[in-house]
Amino acid sequence: MDPRAENRLTFLGTGTSQGVPLIGCHCPVCRSDDPRDKRLRTSALITLHGDNFLIDAGPDFRQQMLTHHVENLRAILLTHEHVDHIFGLDDIRAFNWIQKRPADIYAERRVHTAIRRIFHYVFARWRYPGIPQMELHDVSDLPFRIGNAEFTPIRCFHHKLPVLGFRTGDLTYLTDVNAIPEKEMKKIRGTRMLVVNALRHEKHISHFNLEEALRLIEEISPRYSYLTHLSHSLGKHLDVEKTLPGNVFLAYDGLSVTL
Repeated sequence: MDPRAENRLTFLGTGTSQGVPLIGCHCPVCRSDDPRDKRLRTSALITLHGDNFLIDAGPDFRQQMLTHHVENLRAILLTHEHVDHIFGLDDIRAFNWIQKRPADIYAERRVHTAIRRIFHYVFARWRYPGIPQMELHDVSDLPFRIGNAEFTPIRCFHHKLPVLGFRTGDLTYLTDVNAIPEKEMKKIRGTRMLVVNALRHEKHISHFNLEEALRLIEEISPRYSYLTHLSHSLGKHLDVEKTLPGNVFLAYDGLSVTL
């Protein structure tokens, strides 16, 4: 990826916490030859004015960075602290070396606490040579700026766990969501491009299913919508996309769209 490219959203991963295919599964989706049915853990790269902003750094972080030739990161924004969204943070050490500075990580204080616990060696008094360097930044419910980019946090819920979505300009990105308070919906309205999770057809305790995601899209009425955090039980990419409204698309790993 050309780091000078402006205003693009690249889907680095569009799968669930187990990815697709699942280990040991022999369903038609997991056995599909369509590369769009091969899904790493959900993550996205937003390129704005030459700066790269990563949303979530799960276990596939290293592979995603190499696949897309990402050699600089302005900052990492975290939606929440689940393993499939933060366990790649150890690999930020490569960016520490390239950029000669700690990685700037933006998240809620609760997520900071989880990071300090899981990556305790990063924050120890005596630090082993070569460990990652992180600079943790608090995110509240107020908009914040990173360089020339502004981000608006959107409070959502992942079952009972508070999580964050993010809006920047006309893009709103939501994942691992199954409820959005009405006051937060106001932050989403008017967005031109909406990314939202759609786990499967059946109802789920902590994620929107396809019907619920489409209902949200209909209410917000963006120009374009992309569905992410997809499980194998949703079906094959080619089959599912045929059933969607004309301005709604299944995201897939490697898809890059202009903002």
